[in-house]
Amino acid sequence: MKRPFYVMLVLLFFASLGVAQYRVKAGDEVFIEKDLHLIQGKSIGIITNQSGVLQGGRHIVDVLAHVPGVKLAALFAPEHGIRGKASAGESVSGGIDKETGVPVYSLYGETRKPTPQMLKGIDVLIYDIQDVGARFYTFISTLDYCLEAAAENHIPLIVLDKPDMLRADLVDGPVLVDSLKSFIGVQPIPSVYGMTPGELATMINNAGMLKGGVRAALAVVKMENYRRDMWYDETGLKWITPSPNLPDMNAVEVYPGNVLLEATNVSEGRGTAHPFETIGAPYINSGKLLSLLKSQHLSGVTFEPVEFTPRSLPWADKPKYQGKLCRGIKIVVTRRDDFRPVETGVTIVWAIRRLYPEKFKFIPSYFDKLAGTPFVRSMLEEGKTPAEVFASWKGEIERFETLRQKYLLYP
Repeated sequence: MKRPFYVMLVLLFFASLGVAQYRVKAGDEVFIEKDLHLIQGKSIGIITNQSGVLQGGRHIVDVLAHVPGVKLAALFAPEHGIRGKASAGESVSGGIDKETGVPVYSLYGETRKPTPQMLKGIDVLIYDIQDVGARFYTFISTLDYCLEAAAENHIPLIVLDKPDMLRADLVDGPVLVDSLKSFIGVQPIPSVYGMTPGELATMINNAGMLKGGVRAALAVVKMENYRRDMWYDETGLKWITPSPNLPDMNAVEVYPGNVLLEATNVSEGRGTAHPFETIGAPYINSGKLLSLLKSQHLSGVTFEPVEFTPRSLPWADKPKYQGKLCRGIKIVVTRRDDFRPVETGVTIVWAIRRLYPEKFKFIPSYFDKLAGTPFVRSMLEEGKTPAEVFASWKGEIERFETLRQKYLLYP
């Protein structure tokens, strides 16, 4: 064997060791390796979905179902279901998990919070769900309700922590006001709140934010090798689609801002290959919108003209403007560390409304719930500039960051 080739093999070997050693180890992996004693002799319930897959490929449910001395008593399904098959907004049904024969209780239908009957006989609850890091992503609402139920029924809850898909040092957007609480926003946090599920659960629980001020017996199994300035694709963890309309990191990066378009008569790209990246409507002129947006000099992003026709897909049933030609833009993140998703989304709404004041429409109550406040919509309707809208939430962000700082678990 020639020496240069041998040297290259050695270098590749040690490089692979480095990747294995320093990639992020999620809380579920740490739990399986080091913390199974926490559930020995216990009857457990697991709140999870398709993201509860260990790096070896096995689902957390299938692993814990076969741990000696542990009884898997129940599974609790959030939006999209235990295996992640249901579309956005589609009710999730209960039943029996085909893989384990264990009862599945839906937390995304008529019932959003585990009932005492569902929790009967359970000694420990385990939460293992990947999150994006946006307030309106319903998994954190499920986490909130499960914390509340755990506290009320005196059942310990263990959060197996996972990295945010967004950087966990990114905080952006207005803070939710109490009058607009709903299942797409249950706590007074910003649109992008910069906390892992374990950190958020700790803050909600320990700061007395649960309904009635109850407090659960909460434990967080921390990740290893994680830094909060990591994007998900920098962690070394396998990609698992968090929900059907967020197929890749490009969609994740723009989602916290472009989700606002769901509450307007502009397509947010559902029914296309690039949801949330492509937006438009039949009445939009791509060139005009492109020119106005470029004049705003937004950081870390550029825009391209597009035409698309939304189609009904298994993960996007009856999308807005189904079968109709839409014109608009594709959002291209060029420097994601500088990119501000909510500011960009608000600017896009502002630009379309300014160009088409007679054609553009809000769905007011829904928009306000997504924004977390009525002031974003009212300021845009009053003709305020994007900069003025951003300034309206600056003080709220500063107060939230002061509170948040006490509960951060990672550097």
